Amino acid sequence: MPGWVEQGYNEYVKRMPRDMPLQLIEIPMPRRQKNADPQKLKIQEGESILQSLGSSDHVVALEVEGKPWSTPQLSQQMERWRMSGQDVALLVGGPDGLSDACRARANQQWSLSPLTLPHPLVRVLLAEQLYRAWTILQGHPYHRE
Repeated sequence: MPGWVEQGYNEYVKRMPRDMPLQLIEIPMPRRQKNADPQKLKIQEGESILQSLGSSDHVVALEVEGKPWSTPQLSQQMERWRMSGQDVALLVGGPDGLSDACRARANQQWSLSPLTLPHPLVRVLLAEQLYRAWTILQGHPYHRE
């Protein structure tokens, strides 16, 4: 990832409280050969993603067709996740999206936007929105509405 991505993401990671840390687990994408079947690659990637999940994780798939949440709605979701006591795994698919198996494993599907967003931007945007949602729960003035 470009330096600006690491810098932006890490800025929000260090702002998060100890009881709600952000942890990034990057799954290496399968090599894309000239004649590679994108569907097979998506299935392979999905298998790797599923292997990285804990059996009790609450899984949220980031999908264009998912439910759009406002930032206050995200803060409400975050509070529910925190009260459940489960780890939350937010899944971001590769260039071809998430596999059917990943979507089936998901407890929720969330749409950041109907736009197609580049992965580096999604990483920073997601971290910032999680931080912003947390600040709402704390009554912090970071979020102004």
